[in-house]
Amino acid sequence: MKKKWILASGAIAAGGALMFARTKARAGRGLTAVFSDDTFQLTGVAMSKRGRLFVNYPRWSDIYLNAVVEVMADGSTAPFPDERWNGWDRKPETSRDHFVCVQSVVVDDSDALWVLDPAAPMLTSPVPGGAKLVRIDLASNQVARVFLFGADVIRPGSYLNDVRLDLRSNTAYITDSGVGGIVVVDLATGQAHRALDGHASVMAEQGVQIVISGKPVVDAQGRPPMFNSDGIALSADGAFLYYQPITATALYRVRTDVLRDRHATPTAVSAAVERYASTFPVDGIWIDAQDRVYLTDLTHMAISRLLPDRTIERLIVDQRLQWPDTFTQGADGTMYVTTSHINESATFNHGKSVRKRPYHVFAFMPPA
Repeated sequence: MKKKWILASGAIAAGGALMFARTKARAGRGLTAVFSDDTFQLTGVAMSKRGRLFVNYPRWSDIYLNAVVEVMADGSTAPFPDERWNGWDRKPETSRDHFVCVQSVVVDDSDALWVLDPAAPMLTSPVPGGAKLVRIDLASNQVARVFLFGADVIRPGSYLNDVRLDLRSNTAYITDSGVGGIVVVDLATGQAHRALDGHASVMAEQGVQIVISGKPVVDAQGRPPMFNSDGIALSADGAFLYYQPITATALYRVRTDVLRDRHATPTAVSAAVERYASTFPVDGIWIDAQDRVYLTDLTHMAISRLLPDRTIERLIVDQRLQWPDTFTQGADGTMYVTTSHINESATFNHGKSVRKRPYHVFAFMPPA
């Protein structure tokens, strides 16, 4: 079913549910809200080479409708690629060919959309046989291939979080923020293997506190969240994979040729890891064509950028950046970032959500 929303410049659609405006962001002008949702919590965003915008919603609560939607320039939205893929009946036996709990969406260099489904609804253990990576051909809007992950890749506590594609080596790299680790997928054969399991670089750091607007993010027992390997990005030449646990103060990178070697020993893979830069709690990571690393700066409600000389500059500070989550970049250089308001969820507020909706996708043009 396609939903139609009446839009004016910067106006909120009927019912206050969605807002979308294709307003070009300008360098140095801060954030432009291009999409918002008053009802459903979003995490991921992807902009195609031809300007198609996709947003995903994880199944983290009963307030849920679709896993992936396309948002079009005229303001209409629709489940993508269709209602069937978004209409899981909550039966394990149907989880293979339906979206269960989508965490991220990414567009590759060939302009195909990839959907990462950890299949862990309500942040529980993954549904057996449901964890997958789905490639959708944007020319036909049809699912082209489904990569299913078995028990050799998915642990009981796994939560596949973000993915980057390298078509030169025909490889997908996926972070597991649940138990910590990197999943490497050979896109030619469909074979996948895990790397860096238990390595310090993929595990949350003890003693790191996430504080936003002076308020520590802690659960009902006063414990900070321990989010493992989460944000991920690939260098422009594909030689290095950058990643960081959210609950950490360091960005790491690892040589991808070693990661791709499924026969490499844990010692060899560990030796290929470099502590690249001192940072702060980060969720989303993006690398542009100049190898500048963009970081969602949770504690400062900011977008920061790590330059090749390893200095960090803070590009945008905005109170609306409540848990900036995921980046994507358009063909014209415009960057987009989501806000998922995780810090305002019931989990970190004594069982009662204090979220100030809507959930947003913002656009900004990074300075040269």
